[in-house]
Amino acid sequence: MNELARLYKRIGYEFTDVSLVEEALSHRSVGSTNYERLEYLGDSLLNFVIADQIHAKYPKLDEGSLSRLRASLVRGTTLASIARELELGEFLRMGAGELRSGGFNRDSTLADLVESLIGAAYRDSDFETARKLILSLFETRLQNITPVDDLKDPKTRLQELLQGRGLERPVYTVVKTEGKSHELAFTVTCQIAEYNVTISSVASSRRKAEQTAASEVLDRASELLPLPAKK
Repeated sequence: MNELARLYKRIGYEFTDVSLVEEALSHRSVGSTNYERLEYLGDSLLNFVIADQIHAKYPKLDEGSLSRLRASLVRGTTLASIARELELGEFLRMGAGELRSGGFNRDSTLADLVESLIGAAYRDSDFETARKLILSLFETRLQNITPVDDLKDPKTRLQELLQGRGLERPVYTVVKTEGKSHELAFTVTCQIAEYNVTISSVASSRRKAEQTAASEVLDRASELLPLPAKK
């Protein structure tokens, strides 16, 4: 079985236009013909299809709750998990430098790959086919959506955790911005003075970097933010 046949089997869709799937699998490091335009398209399709599904499934939820549900399903970590489950990283075409730095296993890159394949499937067929592909990729997650109360974003949850202890909110600082205008990398620190904690994160936007840093603090809360000893 050749490479593309294995990919088609994993995602449950066979492309008619091979040039589209090749573009969808090409990282920006290989040249100007890469997945970024298809990723943009796939991101829009994904957000709409998931929003439509949860809107129909939860007729009594307000806008804020629906937005949190959607965000939990389309966020980068979720998309990266789907890519890893399907082992999509092995099909990615990257420049030598990106390969050496482990770019094929980076969450942001794997998330982009899922979106670009969705966009490519839409261009190769039609909206209904792309919708079915999305629903297939997200079937289990749509069936087991996290309870609404647990869906606040990491920054909000971290802030509420600290405020619940009577502490100041975290301070987020952009310490470095690198790259060209269309592929910037933001390095952000999350500082919690009362615990002498500073966590840094790098992402394609300031907001994503802040959320990732907050998420890491929460994941390591027992270590980084221990409760004061009882007297």
